Amino acid sequence: MMQMPEANSKTAKTSMPSSNLYETDFYAWTQTQAVLLREQQWNQVDLPNLIEEIESLGKQQRQELRNRLSVLIGHLLKWQYQPQHRSRSWLATIRIQRRDTIQLLKDNPSLKPYLDEALEEAYENARDLAMGETNLPEQTFPFSCLYTVTEILDNRFYPGEQSELVEGSES
Repeated sequence: MMQMPEANSKTAKTSMPSSNLYETDFYAWTQTQAVLLREQQWNQVDLPNLIEEIESLGKQQRQELRNRLSVLIGHLLKWQYQPQHRSRSWLATIRIQRRDTIQLLKDNPSLKPYLDEALEEAYENARDLAMGETNLPEQTFPFSCLYTVTEILDNRFYPGEQSELVEGSES
């Protein structure tokens, strides 16, 4: 079994290769890699798996953007096509997803050029979400997104007729 190097150790002592630890105890592997990097022990770093994990972190950010847009657009579709069912819950979801999407883009500005592609990918999921939650026929919802990225992220944009829910909460 591999011993975890202590955070303040001058030498990362391992009895099992890092690549094996990657498969058997991911958390221990991450801590070992951090120590090895901090101590600049480049020849002991599990480079192939470290590269894979770093790339995966970037993919997770793109996936989070798509997921947030899917939920946000799905709720905008429900808002537009089922005005009689509008609720504070829908309003809260729209606002939270907008805020979190904007923050994600501030934290990761290099995702901005990917927005149009993410919107296209997210719309299909959003449409499925809206169909599933409203039980409205498929043809109710456009096959491509009618909202721009600017509208989707604009706190004043709510498609369809104006609602007392929005007007009453804009103080």
